[in-house]
Formats: sequence, C-alpha cells, structure tokens
Amino acid sequence: MAQRIIRQSGDEVLRRRAAAVGRITPGIRVLLDDMAETMYAADGVGLAAPQVGISKRLVVIDVRDEHGLLKLVNPEIVDKDGAVVAVEGCLSFPGVAGEVERAETVTVKALDEEGRPVEITANGLLARAFQHEIDHLDGILFVDKVIRFVNEDEAEENNEDV
Repeated sequence: MAQRIIRQSGDEVLRRRAAAVGRITPGIRVLLDDMAETMYAADGVGLAAPQVGISKRLVVIDVRDEHGLLKLVNPEIVDKDGAVVAVEGCLSFPGVAGEVERAETVTVKALDEEGRPVEITANGLLARAFQHEIDHLDGILFVDKVIRFVNEDEAEENNEDV
C-alpha cells in the first residue's frame, strides 16, 4: 500500500464525472487499499478516487462504526429520506467547513472489492459520508452545497467533518 497525493480545490479532476469500473482487477484493489491508507493518514472518514487523481467510481469510507472500512465500487444512492443540516469538511479543501443539508437516511448499492453486491442503509455520519463521497464521483463538491461557511471553532463543536 502507498499513500497518494490528495488533490486540492481547483484541480480539474475534482469536477469531472468519474467513469464506472467495468472489471475489478488487482490494480483496482491496490487503488482501494492506497485510498484507505491515504484517508487514514489524513485523518478523514471518506475518500473518493477523483480526490487522488483517478476518475473512477470508487470510494472508501470508515466512520469508525460497526461497518468498519467500506471499499465500494460503482456506488449509487437508490433511496433517501428526510433531511438534516450538519457541518462538513473535505480533505480536498483543508481548513474549510460549512453547513450542508443532506438526506437523513440513504440506501446505497455497490460492489465490494471482490465484486460482490452490497446494499447498506445508513443514517447519521455514514449517510452523510456516502452522499459526500458519491457527489465527488459526479464532480459535485461540498462547497457547492454549503448553506453557510463556519469557522474552525464551530466546526470543532459540531465534529461531523467528512
């Protein structure tokens, strides 16, 4: 495994719609492992492949709950319910945080790293992380959805940075 460079605000790869993964190859598994290592090293809870410069529909998420590390291929939101506003941040926008409205509960379908179908219904931080990372795959950034930017003290109080 290797840490990758996290692309920052202004990098054009962050605005592209990522391509679907046709086959899960050993290279895709290595990329997922590298993404996880990169996410943990940056103290994040989620990372999408475009954030490391790869325009593929891959995400890794670990909100430190019973689900553990999720490595998802071609994830899509198939159902959502409710709405909640919370503070988010992003590894591609260091030092920036803002209030974002997201669905309270989402159901995501994807493939795991072995190509097996998975379906996860989540709420709370995991639901927020799913939406944030899947937005990255569509070239949508959290700053596009910010209702109000917040300072570091407010972000720390809310402690829900993605």
